[in-house]
Amino acid sequence: NEGNEYFREKDYRKAVVAYTEALKKKCEDTELNAVLHTNRGAAQFYLGNYRSALNDAIQAKKLKPTHLKAIIRGALCHMELKNFSEAIAWCEEGLRIDSKEKKLVEMRAKADKLKSWRGPFWRSELISPLVGQGRTVVGIDLLCERNIKLVLEPSNEEEEISDGLAELSIDGFHSDNTTGAKVHLDADGNLHWPVLFLYPEHEQTDFIAAFHENSRFIDHLMVMFAELPPWDLEQKYLPSNIELYFEDEERAEMYELNPEHTLLQALQHQRYFVKAGTPTVLAFVKHSAFSKKFFSGKKVRWL
Repeated sequence: NEGNEYFREKDYRKAVVAYTEALKKKCEDTELNAVLHTNRGAAQFYLGNYRSALNDAIQAKKLKPTHLKAIIRGALCHMELKNFSEAIAWCEEGLRIDSKEKKLVEMRAKADKLKSWRGPFWRSELISPLVGQGRTVVGIDLLCERNIKLVLEPSNEEEEISDGLAELSIDGFHSDNTTGAKVHLDADGNLHWPVLFLYPEHEQTDFIAAFHENSRFIDHLMVMFAELPPWDLEQKYLPSNIELYFEDEERAEMYELNPEHTLLQALQHQRYFVKAGTPTVLAFVKHSAFSKKFFSGKKVRWL
């Protein structure tokens, strides 16, 4: 009930925390747990945490395979993540339950259309103004005012990127950026960035579609890890136990971020270069064996 109240007030962060606390009670009511996962997924969705929202939709569907709200939410998450084939599969699963569900019918048609269409996206377009949500245009001048440096991956001039974002590669760990979300300007003159979190130890990622430039990293970590992810079998990824870094590839150096800092503070660092319009952060467990091995021989600096 507390989560629902926060949700009605559009305080989605508090709603996520409330639903998480309810899930921690491990109630034996399968129906209630499915609703809690679905509601938390909806709150995560509105925060732009599409992967976390999708995980909740998956859990809700496992608990109640005919839960249409969870299926619709999962399909919506796949649409936002540009996983059009998966979105189609979820839509078809829902339509087998209710063949006349309007949202699924419309989404199925849209996903099919987007899946078949692949327009060229030239690297040079990343230098032009960045178009964000609401058609608000963010020009290079606005980034220069903030001392934010936008750069491109070295490439052949004729190379195309069909999905709009370059592939990231860190010590053999590859992660495709999963969405076409772009930086946008809100009515108060603040920038909201798509931010990619990489977890090299587990080859996992999290994607935040709209990270407010004045939000702190710790605030997002508290929401993202309010409940431990299913891949964290050792239960090590607690907000207080996570270290964040960015990589300066030119100098082969790693910079440790202060979780209390805002995204803008990180982006304004003289050695932070935003690639393909998407800031990227690496997350490690403090003092873990993997972390020690990963940083062996690397030069690490404190931000």
